[in-house]
Amino acid sequence: MATITPDTHIDIGHNDDPNSNYLTSSHGFLSWAFTLDHKRIGVMYLVGIFSSFFLGGIMALLLRLHLLMPNGLFPDWLVTHDTYNQLFTLHGAIMTFLFIIPSIPAALGNFVLPLMVGAKDVAFPRMNLASFHLWVLGGIFFLIALVTTRLDTGWTFYTPYSIQTQTNVIAATIGAFILGFSSIFTGLNFIVTVNTMRPPGMSWFKMPLFMWAIYATAIIQILATPVLGITLLLLAAERFLQIGIFNPALGGDPVLFQHFFWFYSHPAVYIMILPAMGIISELMSVYSRKPIFGYTFIAYSSIAIALLGFLVWGHHMFVSGQSPMTAVIFSGLTFSVSIPSAIKVFNWLATMYKGNINLATPMCYALSFIFLFSIGGLTGLFLGALATDIHLHDTYFVVAHFHYVMMGGTVIAFVGGLYHWWPKMFGVMYNEMYGRLFCLVVFIGFNLTFFPQFIMGSRGMPRRYATYVPEYQIFHQLSTIGAIVLGLGMVGAVVVLIVSLFNGRKAPANPWGAATLEWTCTSPPPYYNFEHAPHVDSPYDFSDLKYDPQVGGFVKDPNAANKPKSDSHH
Repeated sequence: MATITPDTHIDIGHNDDPNSNYLTSSHGFLSWAFTLDHKRIGVMYLVGIFSSFFLGGIMALLLRLHLLMPNGLFPDWLVTHDTYNQLFTLHGAIMTFLFIIPSIPAALGNFVLPLMVGAKDVAFPRMNLASFHLWVLGGIFFLIALVTTRLDTGWTFYTPYSIQTQTNVIAATIGAFILGFSSIFTGLNFIVTVNTMRPPGMSWFKMPLFMWAIYATAIIQILATPVLGITLLLLAAERFLQIGIFNPALGGDPVLFQHFFWFYSHPAVYIMILPAMGIISELMSVYSRKPIFGYTFIAYSSIAIALLGFLVWGHHMFVSGQSPMTAVIFSGLTFSVSIPSAIKVFNWLATMYKGNINLATPMCYALSFIFLFSIGGLTGLFLGALATDIHLHDTYFVVAHFHYVMMGGTVIAFVGGLYHWWPKMFGVMYNEMYGRLFCLVVFIGFNLTFFPQFIMGSRGMPRRYATYVPEYQIFHQLSTIGAIVLGLGMVGAVVVLIVSLFNGRKAPANPWGAATLEWTCTSPPPYYNFEHAPHVDSPYDFSDLKYDPQVGGFVKDPNAANKPKSDSHH
């Protein structure tokens, strides 16, 4: 068997130019649409996912503008209550299924994971391409629902209304069903890649924590997503065939749909947040110039979150009529799942302690994440406690909690990770000043949008209503102003990155001084990622890296052999 050493040259295929990278070896549209290169697939996901984010964000802004006045800002002939219902339904469905679930695993995970394991691609490149094509196909079905008879069930498709409504539930459920297959393909690919393609020397506890997070996420994707698929098929069968599964008029049970739906959709919350936590683990270590504190605890906590996430779905149903004992058990389990999340937060804070902190744009997003995610997590305790949840259920308190975790957590981490890996992906540096400025704008706009919703929710303002009594107007107005600021901040953050593609200075191989393998190849990576098999060391040992002003980035320190090695696991 041939052995691979750090000096082994890896054949990079039939490109005439051995220095070509995945960006410059282009031959038209088809070379992208049918590429098997994980990097191109990651970039295509990135474009598609941000397009979905933009569409969902426009809907959110329209909703918030409408709520500026107690009886609605827009006249009835322009925005009826039915139109309002359709807007918030499609906002939720697009943001959940098309944007936030695939965002980090499909875009950043696809690009970064093979580089992190020192491989030239994922385990199954054709399955990877199929997952992207399925994502596009699923998105098309959501667009069909958007432009035909719309959708007004709420993003959860609750029965019995979803059986009776005349809107296009079928197109949306088919879209979500197809997107589920995309999610399963991605998860399966990542599990096999991590299990079988790690290089010699990369044991489980020498893997970067982002890989641990993606691995735990992939477990949830494979185990939970089929439940949603079957549920949506049953819903379609109920609409077409009237077989009496969820329809109470035919002896069915609408609450059964809720059990099926949340058995997937609560683990799906961790599909959304676990990869974000993996990104924060990377950012905290790199920009604090310190080995991650409590590596083993953070790694195991990812797996613990993945497994405990399957046991807490009933906390969405405290007011559905389930037995008091069941509610108490689900409440207790809900509190237990907060423990591994808290372990991560405290370990990130401990990593920063006495670190040489670099407040680059990605670190600003990481600090924002810790603040916003902590608020989201702590307010979840009120919803997990039976006595307070009865009052807060279906109010704006739930909306604020959900957005603090999902947008304040996942989206902020996603943008932070994008800024972190952008030089590696495209080989250009962005404007740091504007990057930090728009991070601040996003942070202010986010809190102004969602914090007032905690107050009006605790005072009884129900969610999903198109009108409200005047006493809540000040909170809605603050929230709408915040949404506009947040929208401008997000657009600005994306523009900074896009502008860098045209006038950004060339990125060095390792601009941040990170120690994981993806920073050992050029920026952007060559066609097959690595000219030589990379040498595996601890992913959080920065002792042998020094800044070279001529390169504008970090390089191996030739004197590092004489220095004591730092231990990345303690």
